[in-house]
Amino acid sequence: MKRTSPFPGAAKVESYRLRVDARLVHEPGGSLVLEQSRYRLRLPDPEPGRRALLLRMAEGWLSDLQIARLVTGLEGEARILPAQLLVRRLLLHCWLERRIAAGARVMLDVVPRGLGAQSGPVRRLHGAGVVYRLSRFAVLRTDRGRMLAHSPLSTVAIACAHTQLGAVLAAAAADGVGRLDVAKALEVDEPTAGYVLDELLSAQVLVTSEEAEAETGTAPMGLWSPEELWLHDRTRPQRHAAAIGATHRFRGVPEPEPAPADGPAARHTIALPSPAPRPAGAAPDSLAAVMSRRRSVRRQDGTRPITAAQLAEFLHRVQRLGPAATGGADGRETGRRPYPGAGGIGELEIYPLVSRCAGLESGLYHYDSVRHRLAAVAATGPETAKMLSFARATATMPDPPQVLFVITARIGRLMWKYEGIPYALALKDAGILTAWMYLVATDMGLAPCALGAGDVASFAALSGLDTLVEPAIAEFVLGSCPPDCEEQP
Repeated sequence: MKRTSPFPGAAKVESYRLRVDARLVHEPGGSLVLEQSRYRLRLPDPEPGRRALLLRMAEGWLSDLQIARLVTGLEGEARILPAQLLVRRLLLHCWLERRIAAGARVMLDVVPRGLGAQSGPVRRLHGAGVVYRLSRFAVLRTDRGRMLAHSPLSTVAIACAHTQLGAVLAAAAADGVGRLDVAKALEVDEPTAGYVLDELLSAQVLVTSEEAEAETGTAPMGLWSPEELWLHDRTRPQRHAAAIGATHRFRGVPEPEPAPADGPAARHTIALPSPAPRPAGAAPDSLAAVMSRRRSVRRQDGTRPITAAQLAEFLHRVQRLGPAATGGADGRETGRRPYPGAGGIGELEIYPLVSRCAGLESGLYHYDSVRHRLAAVAATGPETAKMLSFARATATMPDPPQVLFVITARIGRLMWKYEGIPYALALKDAGILTAWMYLVATDMGLAPCALGAGDVASFAALSGLDTLVEPAIAEFVLGSCPPDCEEQP
């Protein structure tokens, strides 16, 4: 028996409302202003119909028919066209969300991510008999009580208002879907299913089979992982208008963390000597000379390991934090590091895992960069052995490193001030610190090597740190340099 839609031929209805991350502001004199993050659109003293239209769309959805009735009741039928032109202008600049319904049944909402001229998506239409697949880069998440599907390659997202739309996306991920499949899943006629397909295609949530293959096996898209593309998209305002930068969104909610870090509970502390002053008359190497000698050294001198004094000097030169001071309009504590960092916040911390160091017991430490001392966090054991083994394999070293530095970020200090970019800023600061470590190690005649990954699970188990509060984001190994070591770029 052929199954028919319980809503055959239901007419497509479009409705509109102000995007949920924007607000409508009244100005003295009667003008209205639309505000969103860093964007502002002023509408000078709109006429009664358009004013009522904006006020209603700031509160909820209005269909084309409701817009016509609203304007007609206030100004007459002659003013419907100017009101419609205003709606089209706001849609073109992505100030409005758009809802697609089949009769009284809501199918989906088109939610703008971008804002401003040329921020709308490229319109893509489905083809008869064509099968479409879920994009490798599309994600589903909850947002303000609705399920949102979106891609970092598009300026709009799709809010799945119909409960069966999620099933359509699941089928697209498995075997692909066509117009008839969408019609059956949503229990609508094929023209309505076509409208839904068009919106999913325009949002690049669905792609053709050929595009799906290109996303996986053809450069440049095949080279990107979804996670890396999402991080790039969120931290670079190209296709979205989300708040970004120093927004201080948590001002007055939690207090900002102090500049000096308490670190994990210490078994005991070890005061470190300050670096000896350079001998009088000794000419330091030029920066250019040190940079020209900078190499990753993957062999260390097992007969003459790094000393506690060398480790102390290295830490002092790369990570020493000057006296904390409250500065700036936000009232945060800041401190001066030897290297530049985002906002002078100094969120990075160093945890040396000592394997072999003359004059220092092996184990995991936290470097107290204010007091210039080491706080013992954990003794050697299976977890430290796993960390050292992971580092040795990552760096392709013949032996475990004498010292493994785990670099963490007190990410909350960045998140308190910045929005959209805190994690990216921490990674950039870690890159600067790593480069600085290379130069200092080279100047000291030590063997440095940055790592691409580390055993964060073992580190979290040893340190007891919450990975959402202070994640490990970089690793670096250091040791004594053998006289005949082969240095590699």
